[in-house]
Amino acid sequence: MTDCRAASHVRAHILVSGRVQGVGYRAFAARAAAQRTLVGGVRNLDDGRVELDVEGAKDLIEGVVDELRTGPPAARVTAVMVEWHPPSERFTDFQIWY
Repeated sequence: MTDCRAASHVRAHILVSGRVQGVGYRAFAARAAAQRTLVGGVRNLDDGRVELDVEGAKDLIEGVVDELRTGPPAARVTAVMVEWHPPSERFTDFQIWY
C-alpha cells in the first residue's frame, strides 16, 4: 500500500455525466483505479451520473481521469468534473459502492 501522506498524494472527487449507468461504467472505473493501486470507491447517483472518490498519487489519478473521459464501449461520456482535496486516508482499497 502506498503512503497517502506523501505530498503528491491527494483525493479526487469526480462526477461523470452522460450515458454512464447500465453500461458497466462502475466496473470499468474500479478496474482503472485498482490497476494503479488507488483507493476509494465508485457509485451511481440517482440523477444518472457516476461519482468517484479516489485517493493516491495525483499523476495516477490523472491517468484514471483520462480513461474515465472515454469509459467502456457502451458509455457516452459528456462531462468529467474533478475537484481536488487533501487525502482523507479512510480508504484501504477500491470498491464499487451500492
